[in-house]
Amino acid sequence: MKDTEIKKKVREGYARIATKKTFCCAPTSSCCGGSLPETISKSIGYSETELDSVPDGANLGLGCGNPVALASLKEGETVLDLGSGAGFDCFLAANKVGKTGKVIGVDMTPEMLDKARQNARKGKYGNVEFRRGEIEKLPVEDNYVDVIISNCVINLSPDKPAVFREAFRVLKPGGRLMVSDIVLLKELPDFIKESVAAYVGCISGAMLKDDYLGAIKSAGFKDVQVIEDATFPIESMANDPTAQVIMKEMKITPEKVKEIGQAVLSVKVQAVKGK
Repeated sequence: MKDTEIKKKVREGYARIATKKTFCCAPTSSCCGGSLPETISKSIGYSETELDSVPDGANLGLGCGNPVALASLKEGETVLDLGSGAGFDCFLAANKVGKTGKVIGVDMTPEMLDKARQNARKGKYGNVEFRRGEIEKLPVEDNYVDVIISNCVINLSPDKPAVFREAFRVLKPGGRLMVSDIVLLKELPDFIKESVAAYVGCISGAMLKDDYLGAIKSAGFKDVQVIEDATFPIESMANDPTAQVIMKEMKITPEKVKEIGQAVLSVKVQAVKGK
């Protein structure tokens, strides 16, 4: 698929999630084993207190980790969320940076931005702003933010090195990058790479782990570290859209899905822009 076609399909998939209240990163109606967003979020590191602290409808269960917990946010800091969705991580960050801080969410899907802004009004978040834009070309000035977070979004970009170059550009000297994402231990079969549903489902667009870390370093970041990684359990999700596409449309066995799943990792990565 061409880059423009990938972005179009991703935007359409996430628009459906925003407007139809499906709870996973794929353009299908049944997903994530039927789990509620709260259950999914608890399983990837969010606490009950965090889940209770944001407006209803902000958490769509789309993440693969908790980047806000990693970021060690301080009062007064400016935070940028790449691919902010309905605003879940933005609101958690806003609670941490306080009224003297600021949170900017960037998303390319108008329906998600509408939902996020509604949630901000509902929760009376005066320190959160949502901007429409692509993460490969951020609508943010140079050297502006203290911390960048992102949760299972960079893997969707067809040009991940550009995302990290942009992140480096907008961070202040000494600023921190804290992301949760999906990476690969080995290349996926071609039939998955070419699947639109698997791309929007956060799998087929993922980079090899070493290439992902290399792209962060090439952008200029220092102290690039994997804080945590874990196998992404697509084989255990009976209704997972990616697994459904692989098994049903491509007519392969659950055993093969499990084998493929062993190559997919959820990682938490941090890095610093030098002073």
